[in-house]
Amino acid sequence: MRLAAAALTTLALAVPVAADPVVVELYTSQGCSSCPPADEMLGKLTQRDNVIALSLHVDYWDWIGWKDTFAAPAFSERQLRYAEAVGSNTRYTPQFVIGGIDRVAGPSGMELSDLIQAHDGATGDVLQADGSDVRVAATGTKGQLIAVTYLPEATVGVLHGENAGQSITYHNVVRSWTVLQELDGSVTTVRVPAAPDGEKRVVLAQAIVDGKPATMLGAVKLD
Repeated sequence: MRLAAAALTTLALAVPVAADPVVVELYTSQGCSSCPPADEMLGKLTQRDNVIALSLHVDYWDWIGWKDTFAAPAFSERQLRYAEAVGSNTRYTPQFVIGGIDRVAGPSGMELSDLIQAHDGATGDVLQADGSDVRVAATGTKGQLIAVTYLPEATVGVLHGENAGQSITYHNVVRSWTVLQELDGSVTTVRVPAAPDGEKRVVLAQAIVDGKPATMLGAVKLD
């Protein structure tokens, strides 16, 4: 599937900065032929100050002939928990999850842009960073405080599988996903460990409902 230039332009437009950025997760795979346009879209989103865009590589495409160099079973499991939250067991690649609750299957630029706009400013000023310390405002909602480290950019030459022969650039590739603390809805402050060399950190606060990921309560970049 090809991504219209107009959709890419829309995603890159400057917009007012929200107190807490909108979290956009892309579930993707180096072995999926439909994923490169979505990977390109995520790259555009990383240019926006009001978005935290994260690329999570799943491992369930590895059997088709190419083992994704960034994939982790935990990311495949997280995507499954999102599906179960809406009564499904079906996962799509590529798939965007916006704000922890809205989903877009495939590289649909205009739908994605509209959902980001709808979520912009919805979280308020929940997380504040002071160096490596993150303060969580009172939300009255139980959830998790999550530290994420990611590679800002990486280019991979895919040798086998559906994308054989392609050199694909990935953006904000998640390398670790760590629950720092269970949240009870009250004010708290947490020290976040340093990221490995070459990686950066963001912190997310996300509601958890019946053991499944739900609404993003807040997000902040540390690096």
